[in-house]
Amino acid sequence: MDLFEETTTPQGNQPEYTVSELSGAVKRVIEGEFGLVRVRGEVGRVSRPASGHLYFDLKDDRSVIAAISWKGQVARMQVRPEEGMEVVATGRMTTFPGQSKYQLIVEDVAPAGAGALMAMLEKRKAALAAEGLFDAARKKPIPFLPGVIGVVTSPSGAVIRDILHRLRDRFPRHVLIWPVAVQGQACAPEVAAAIRGFNAIEPGGPVPRPDLIIVARGGGSLEDLWGFNEEIVVRAAAASRIPLISAVGHETDTTLIDFASDRRAPTPTAAAEMAVPVRMELLAAVDGFGARAVRAVVAGVGLRGQRLRDLGRALPRPEALVQGPAQRLDLWCGRLGAALGMAAARKRQVFGTKAGLVRPELLLGLVAHRRRDLGERAARVEMLAERLVERKGARLEALGGRLAPSLARVLGDAERDVRKGRERLGVLAERLETAPAARFAQVRQRLEALDRTRMTLGYAETLKRGFAVVRGDGAVVTTKASAERAAALEIEFADGRVAVGGRGRARKAGEGPEQGSLF
Repeated sequence: MDLFEETTTPQGNQPEYTVSELSGAVKRVIEGEFGLVRVRGEVGRVSRPASGHLYFDLKDDRSVIAAISWKGQVARMQVRPEEGMEVVATGRMTTFPGQSKYQLIVEDVAPAGAGALMAMLEKRKAALAAEGLFDAARKKPIPFLPGVIGVVTSPSGAVIRDILHRLRDRFPRHVLIWPVAVQGQACAPEVAAAIRGFNAIEPGGPVPRPDLIIVARGGGSLEDLWGFNEEIVVRAAAASRIPLISAVGHETDTTLIDFASDRRAPTPTAAAEMAVPVRMELLAAVDGFGARAVRAVVAGVGLRGQRLRDLGRALPRPEALVQGPAQRLDLWCGRLGAALGMAAARKRQVFGTKAGLVRPELLLGLVAHRRRDLGERAARVEMLAERLVERKGARLEALGGRLAPSLARVLGDAERDVRKGRERLGVLAERLETAPAARFAQVRQRLEALDRTRMTLGYAETLKRGFAVVRGDGAVVTTKASAERAAALEIEFADGRVAVGGRGRARKAGEGPEQGSLF
């Protein structure tokens, strides 16, 4: 009972605080005791309003602390907190009097160990893969020999020097460098902006548009390479219309941009090797192809020449081609004179018969009869024509009003057809005039070609090339036995014939050749 009386009895020596004064006192105590703290916990609810600030919760199995990061602090964060991620948040404790609660002002967030960072990376990779950003069907082929290569990397590191050195050794190309930060908070937005910037260059402008983009960086830890795992970089690489090679880290390093790029290089130097071929190897290949082409042409010409010679030997002799037509020409020339005389005699006989029937008196009587008949017919025709003209005129006047436009159109079409017919007749007349001359020239060219073939294939041309014809007893000798049996031999050269003798008598075994004989 005494306790209740003590609690209800007013104490005159205790000061009275306003709400604001008490809230300020609590704020000073909390901020003084917890000026800078590091808190480990799991990220709960995450809110990103349009102001750019970041609101989230840090929790464990028993408690929850409200956390907030202002817009400037969010921009400096290397890792953005995501729901379900275990992090170590660095900041200071404060209170929010408007809601009578305390909260943590977070300045930086770091994953709570590599395991948490890898878990977040796998989660992001699965989400992007589900959108199809890593599909092989989206990847574009790398050009065989790009004219301009765009490189996204730090301009002061060893990476750009290695790339330029390897390009200069293999095949020098025009290189455009887009300088970016390759680690830290500015890495992801600058790399994404560089990829979009290269794609925004218009072809044919003052700055050449790259045919290939290389995104390169040297090796480092997972945290150093984290900028290339950001979603903004992955989406920019997947949306690039220009083929893109990622060369981030060493061979064992893997980032999400490697999956979204068109091709992944284990090192920046390997990316330069993928970008261009070796110039000397191309020159050697071109020389090899040229030598093969020359050999193929020479072999083809030789093969066709041999084929032509084989076909030439199968052609008949020129004299055999012209002997038949020459004989027929001689026969017709011999019969032409007699045939002309007989034809003239027959025509003269027919003319004499017709001339006997045609006398002046008969012609005059026939002319008079035809003149009377013609007069009668002309009178009748004139009368019939007048009646027909009258009847047709009446009919024409009746239909003239309706048919005048159609008649004019018909007459116009008729005049146009007549004009076209005259033009076509003129063209055909010109072709008719030039056709005989062209045909005659074509026949003459063909005859000249046949004559050249005859001269080339004749045995006289063969004699000029060093061959000879051996005749014995008036026939051509082609075997040794025939030459031995011949009584006399004759050899024909290109410039004449030579008699060399023969076998006048049969020689006995062991006798020498006769005097004056080549045998």
